[in-house]
Amino acid sequence: MAKHKLQPDNWVDLYADYLFNYAVSRVSDAEIAKDLVQETFFAGLNSAKNFKGDAAERTWLVSILKRKVIDHYRKINSKKGKAEVRINYNSDSEVEGDWLEEQVADPFSKDGDHLIENEELGSAIQDCIKKLPQKQALVFKLKTIQGMSTEDICNELDINPSNLWVMIHRARTSLMGCLNENWF
Repeated sequence: MAKHKLQPDNWVDLYADYLFNYAVSRVSDAEIAKDLVQETFFAGLNSAKNFKGDAAERTWLVSILKRKVIDHYRKINSKKGKAEVRINYNSDSEVEGDWLEEQVADPFSKDGDHLIENEELGSAIQDCIKKLPQKQALVFKLKTIQGMSTEDICNELDINPSNLWVMIHRARTSLMGCLNENWF
């Protein structure tokens, strides 16, 4: 028996702010975040018949939003032909993944050299990612660039956390070698 039921009439009041904050923290653009939340609500309405009630309504909507964020980045990457490098670096941080962002100039700097450097490094990173084995590249992008959780990646790709971290370590090692050879 289903533990949870959908109440779409209450979604905006109950979840819009939470989903918006979730989306804007991942796409860094308020307008895109608003669009993603709207798309999430629409997709939720369209797939309400598939809701089994095992997860809470908010959890289910967040999982839809995660897919929308991934689709957003896939669309951008296919249009531009290169990955976006998001900067969210804190030098006091011990967070995994900061090593790559350390190498990129501040995207908010008005200095033209930094803008050119960001574009060139972004292209170099994308070229190096293309040289990785397909699954390694996918895991690296989902975890490091898109910030997807370990649990979600493992569920999506049907791997365990140990395998995930081995793939990320190998991807980072390969990328650093490639960047040292082709960029630095």
